[in-house]
Amino acid sequence: MTGAPAKAEIAAPAAPRRRWPIWLSVALGLALFGGANWHLVHVAITSQPDCVAHRRVGDADPAGRAPIAARSACTPEPTGARAP
Repeated sequence: MTGAPAKAEIAAPAAPRRRWPIWLSVALGLALFGGANWHLVHVAITSQPDCVAHRRVGDADPAGRAPIAARSACTPEPTGARAP
């Protein structure tokens, strides 16, 4: 041999038909990521959480460890009022 590689010894690039599973996996991963983020944004925009019971400023807490809402968006129900 003269030192130059023979045609059979030159490595050919990977065949395109073997790369399609990689590109398909990347596309499916991006679609899943985008869909999950869209779902989170959609739920955040369209949902309105109900008021939850919590301590208010001035309420007694014997242990002194329960958190207090800084500013409540819900008004307390009058004593004796019941939900329908």
